[in-house]
Amino acid sequence: MTSTNKLKILNDPIYGFITIPSERIFSIIEHPYFQRLRRISQMGMSYLVYPGAHHTRFHHAIGCVHLMQKAVQILRHKGVMISEAEEEALQIAILLHDIGHGPFSHAMEHSIVEGVDHESISLLFMEEMNRDFNQSLTLALQIFRGTYNRRFLNQLITSQLDMDRLDYLKRDSFYTGAAEGNINSERLITMLNVVNDDLVIEEKGIYSVEKFLVARRLMYWQVYLHKTSLVAEQLLIRVLKRAKELIEKGGDLNASKSLSYFLYNKIGPENFTSETLSVFARLDDYDIVAAMKEWQDHDDFVLSNLCKMIINRDLLKVKIKKKKPSAEKLQKRRIALQEKEDISAEEAAYFVFSGEVTNTAYKSENNNINILHKNGKISDVAKASDQLNLKALSKTVVKYYMCYPKAKH
Repeated sequence: MTSTNKLKILNDPIYGFITIPSERIFSIIEHPYFQRLRRISQMGMSYLVYPGAHHTRFHHAIGCVHLMQKAVQILRHKGVMISEAEEEALQIAILLHDIGHGPFSHAMEHSIVEGVDHESISLLFMEEMNRDFNQSLTLALQIFRGTYNRRFLNQLITSQLDMDRLDYLKRDSFYTGAAEGNINSERLITMLNVVNDDLVIEEKGIYSVEKFLVARRLMYWQVYLHKTSLVAEQLLIRVLKRAKELIEKGGDLNASKSLSYFLYNKIGPENFTSETLSVFARLDDYDIVAAMKEWQDHDDFVLSNLCKMIINRDLLKVKIKKKKPSAEKLQKRRIALQEKEDISAEEAAYFVFSGEVTNTAYKSENNNINILHKNGKISDVAKASDQLNLKALSKTVVKYYMCYPKAKH
């Protein structure tokens, strides 16, 4: 089957017109595996807090390719040798870096697929697509894995200042309206350079890096770890866990073929076969939403109530504190709910629970952001910065949350 690739330009609300750089990349975008990303939300359940946050992994991946084109252009201009094959491989690797995400981005990894993260699934997809494209993705796979002999190419894909982060912060800031994340990705890319096979930022870009790290920290607290999206994602994880539990006990649930496959089978790293992958490739946000709409009328108290909470955005109350909630406090709320609804302790635990969230804007101990000074010296951004708060940004902040039903008046 021959197809002529006519579409070469996409209009993006962030960067304006994006040019698709090659026939091969266009064919990859047209592949059903990649088209699935149109049906996977970039920010999970965050639209329950920020109504505009309905953008998808598809949007994000295309944005990353655009930034990668710019990065290669800048580095070549500064005398860094990047071959055409390496350039295309970089674009393919960044295009496919998130292809393994399941419905609502992270909820699947913690519920119906055990011990398989989206990075591993991305690799499986890339290997499968490499076969479809006559092994022409081999170099992209090597760069993605970090096994290619030029380290800085992998750092453009995955590091603390990669094209992935430069796109999602700006994009998520745009779609949520949270101005704190609006970084100057163009400026950061313009300041990139390579020294001893490592990606560095030229000294005059240090303030842009500082703003980027502060923006990342603020976006985590204000957007990604917002307490409402946090509780919504926890509820979604529990919906899928409960569905699986009911099936294991011999129950029967209506769901799409692809969702049923993961509910009725125990899937882990040891049996995530190519058959599993082709079923996973048909699974997206719509399967989960359709299932929840169906299950809200189920006769199981836990499943129906969890689904109603998400569908109607009538979520649990959530409190975030610096101290871990005591076991007594949790137990007290569980017992009260058991008595009120006449349910078991196990069922009550679905509605009263606690957990922790962590936020580290900058990890200085590994894969750090290095600043290239005018005299040729290289130092870590936290040391080079005259801002005291960059050291503070390297510390991991832990907060604890407790969720429980709202008191109905």
